[in-house]
Amino acid sequence: MASVFLIRRAVALVALVLTIIVIWFLVSLFEPFAGSGSGRVTVTIPLNSGVSTISSILERHGVISSTFFFKIRVELAGDRGSLRAGVYELKHGMSYSAVLSALTSRSAGVQLGEVTITPGHSRKQVQALLAASGIKGNYVKATVSSPLLDPAAYGAPSHPHSLEGFLFPDTYQLTRPVKISQLVADQLARFKQEFATVDLSYARSRNLTGYDVLKIASLLSEESMLPHDAPLVASVIYNRLRDNMYLGLDSTVAYATGNYGQLTAGDLASRSPWNTTNHHGLPPTPIDSPDLAAIEAAAHPAKSDYLYFINRVCGNGALRFTASYAQFLGWSADWNRASARAAKHGGSPEFCGKQG
Repeated sequence: MASVFLIRRAVALVALVLTIIVIWFLVSLFEPFAGSGSGRVTVTIPLNSGVSTISSILERHGVISSTFFFKIRVELAGDRGSLRAGVYELKHGMSYSAVLSALTSRSAGVQLGEVTITPGHSRKQVQALLAASGIKGNYVKATVSSPLLDPAAYGAPSHPHSLEGFLFPDTYQLTRPVKISQLVADQLARFKQEFATVDLSYARSRNLTGYDVLKIASLLSEESMLPHDAPLVASVIYNRLRDNMYLGLDSTVAYATGNYGQLTAGDLASRSPWNTTNHHGLPPTPIDSPDLAAIEAAAHPAKSDYLYFINRVCGNGALRFTASYAQFLGWSADWNRASARAAKHGGSPEFCGKQG
């Protein structure tokens, strides 16, 4: 009898413990005694954030106490696909139901938009992109100068032509309606963050400033399509500067003239200081916005004696490099013949597999 009594007592104890656990779980999940929260905290939920990311952000800001229970509430409410990105004014210690109500409401938060600035685009090209996306404002005017960045700190003149080169390319999430000033501020902040990681010691040993590195990086963005070619193109630029040769880059002619298509003899004869086919040295400013990979390649060129490069026929973007002018002329002749053949079929001498 004593053993039966002990068994019943143990069962009752287990039942009590389970009941307590269930009650605790339900109270933690549904928070019947939770208030409306206190204080105020601004929380940004990025675009394309999943429930795990959102719950972590909310917990980090003290809005919720448990990511575990919040995720369960999301599933029970069927709101997994209804949580909206945006900027929200929330409170510390809010109930899960209050948070879900805020994040699923169309009017509770300032909604975000997404803008992608592709590496290698000039300010004028970005202006066209923004206008095509329905974003109002004059990006070219807004990027002439800014109190948020001092170009002279990077070796630029006190009053450079513009902020070309300092406008870091990336995907930016901005509050709607998107403001040009907000985009520029984010680009400059990101530039300062990324450029601070670059080791400029080699470039400085060649008497180049950080601004010079930006110029070279902007050239690499236009002249090299494949990542492994960028340091080699950089070596050509360094070697030509050393030998006081014209850089002779078509990309600078395109920037000078605004013609990004087939360059004409008139374009090549342009007296613009950005035209490196008839002006020695680097252009006065960068010609586009380079990304970190291009900046790193510009700061750390490959070691080579190359002075020339040209697109490889059927190379799908690959380049060929040489120190011999005679070899360069031979490759140029091959390219011109391939171009003439490709033109008859509406194809490309560079991407031969894509010819019509």
